[in-house]
Amino acid sequence: MTLPLILLAGGHATRMWPETEKIPKSMLPVAGRPFIAHQLELIVKNGISEIVICLGYLGGMIEEYLAEKPPFGLSVRFSYDGDLPLGTGGATFKAASHIESPFFVMYGDSYLTVDYNEVACAFAKSGKPGLMTVYKNKNRWDNSNVVFADGLIRAYSKKNRTCDMDYIDYGLGILQNGAFKDNMKGAAFDLADVYEELALNGHLAGYEAEERFYEVGSREGLRELDEKLSKKIATA
Repeated sequence: MTLPLILLAGGHATRMWPETEKIPKSMLPVAGRPFIAHQLELIVKNGISEIVICLGYLGGMIEEYLAEKPPFGLSVRFSYDGDLPLGTGGATFKAASHIESPFFVMYGDSYLTVDYNEVACAFAKSGKPGLMTVYKNKNRWDNSNVVFADGLIRAYSKKNRTCDMDYIDYGLGILQNGAFKDNMKGAAFDLADVYEELALNGHLAGYEAEERFYEVGSREGLRELDEKLSKKIATA
């Protein structure tokens, strides 16, 4: 089951300043190339052929880079926030008008080696309007924020964590357009709020990833991924 993908790459990445003061996080160098090159290569390997990249802060640099080095076999479109930041939820809602529903949505700083086709199949079988991939984190890589059981996200919150939250949002989800409220057009909001409400109402399926996630949203995460991909290139 092949779905299009929305990639959220419009944030200011203030945690990575001063490195990201003049370049967007997606352009940070990892194993000799901008991070987004590795990310899109992985997306293509998973059979995805259509992507909308949500851009904001310094987004023109990403668009220019991909114009010079277009990803093989991938149709890429861009969706800009506009004059004001839309947040991850508002950006997703806006980008969704460019593609068919349902769609993957992934954070722009994530490198995720899960089988995307298996995730899509789990979503199709669930019959739910949304799915979140999760990892049994137990507060190892970041603070756990998910209760997952029997194929459903029983609880999810970035703000109100509880002691039974052993899992963490892995960074890849699937949504139907129906997961968004009609009054969200043009509004700024967090994608986490959409997931949280779906979970509260029993409408958010889950898929457990077996391998840990990687990210470039922190200096430690950037170092780990650079090391992982540099080793992979050296042994190829």
